[in-house]
Amino acid sequence: MPEIRRSAVRLRPTGLSWLLTGVFVSTALAQGVSQFTPFTSDPRKILEGSWSSCRESDGQYAERVYDHVVNGGGKFEVHLGPRREFAIFKGVQDAHRDHESPDNLLKPFRVALDAGRARQRWEIPSLNLVFTVALAGGSRTDCDSWFITLEPLIVSD
Repeated sequence: MPEIRRSAVRLRPTGLSWLLTGVFVSTALAQGVSQFTPFTSDPRKILEGSWSSCRESDGQYAERVYDHVVNGGGKFEVHLGPRREFAIFKGVQDAHRDHESPDNLLKPFRVALDAGRARQRWEIPSLNLVFTVALAGGSRTDCDSWFITLEPLIVSD
């Protein structure tokens, strides 16, 4: 199994903290094959940006795991990739978790491809989250590129 790259993401509710988080994430990820480029259009979003899972020299596609930590405690981890696989697990741990595990809160965890297009939206009430991914396309055939948004679930009365 290829090495999974982990990034600790510490988020705070102020606009400046979100901007600094974006700078931290983009700097931390720029060195890996798997890329995440944050957008800063809405400071209420937990993660928003583009993600690429690229084929590495061993033929495997890259995966990135984000640890969401609040006040020193790991709340959840988000797995991006490999390719069209995504996962969200409660808590944070160093060992890699199988995306097929019943602990994965995303069902289905593999996004279906239909005529070259793919999009999925998950609501995770237990963590008060909405996670949306859409295949972005791109010029490289050895990468799957995605637009992703992770944000709080807004419940209407």
